[in-house]
Amino acid sequence: YSQQFNVTSYGATTVAIITLEAFAGMWINAFLVCVLCIAWVKKKALNSNEKILLLLGCCRFWHLCFSWVYSFLSIIYPNYFYVQPTCKLLLSIQNFFDCSNFWISACLCVFYCIKIANFRNRFFVYLKVKIDRIVPLLLLGSVLLALAISSSLYDIIDKAQSNNHNSTEQRSFSKVSDRMDDGYFNTYFIYGFGFVTSFTAVIFSAVFLLFSLWKHKLKMQKNSMKSLSMEAHIKAIKSILSFFIIYSINFVFLTLTLIPSTQEEYPMIFLVYIFLYTFPGVHSLILIFSNPELKTTLIRILSCVKCKVCMRQ
Repeated sequence: YSQQFNVTSYGATTVAIITLEAFAGMWINAFLVCVLCIAWVKKKALNSNEKILLLLGCCRFWHLCFSWVYSFLSIIYPNYFYVQPTCKLLLSIQNFFDCSNFWISACLCVFYCIKIANFRNRFFVYLKVKIDRIVPLLLLGSVLLALAISSSLYDIIDKAQSNNHNSTEQRSFSKVSDRMDDGYFNTYFIYGFGFVTSFTAVIFSAVFLLFSLWKHKLKMQKNSMKSLSMEAHIKAIKSILSFFIIYSINFVFLTLTLIPSTQEEYPMIFLVYIFLYTFPGVHSLILIFSNPELKTTLIRILSCVKCKVCMRQ
């Protein structure tokens, strides 16, 4: 009885914390989307950076929403989660927004690198000139790739459930779990390949920007002066490096979720859930404070809320 009570306590604590983190992250990304949509209506156009941020905010908002439902059911109602069709729907939808989040984030880093770095290579110059036309294609490719991976996951779970349809409820649950574990290997391989590829794009973007900044700094030292280009380099590097650090930690925790023994260790899975739900909100907050317009709007809203609270008191 005490062991069951401890498991229930861990589950309740985990659900409570990830609920706070999920709703905070959804609020941050909803703010990002709303401000960009208002700017879109006013200007009747968005630049490439704003297009990436808008789609990234939308993906992260829905990712947090469906991930919260997924975690709530998997912790509170695990039997219902694994046997019923809810499993394949939630897993595939969550996987779609998760993959979209990774690839669109990588697109943002690549965009910063191409837009700011200075290289005389012909291919790089071509990308710099055509980047505004390439961005929509990169975003579309990211969404289509995420859709392909989530569709394959849906098919795997659907086959695992249909093959065990005639079994008894208790045997069906164990067989479905075994079949799903076997079937997940292929999907996790594709999912991991996509994640590693996007992570590689982030690494190369950071390396190219650092190399470009180093070359630009040598030129400026000869002239004994600073330039706006150097400041742009430094801001972009801070943004990419912050994302690189968070992205690396996120990769470690995502890898832990694929290890079956981790699921049985409640303190470990507790820490995994905490960070995975922190990542989408924290990085979006970093992006907001890196953008002067978004930062000013956020500070203005927070100051207005603070004033209203003070007036009520």
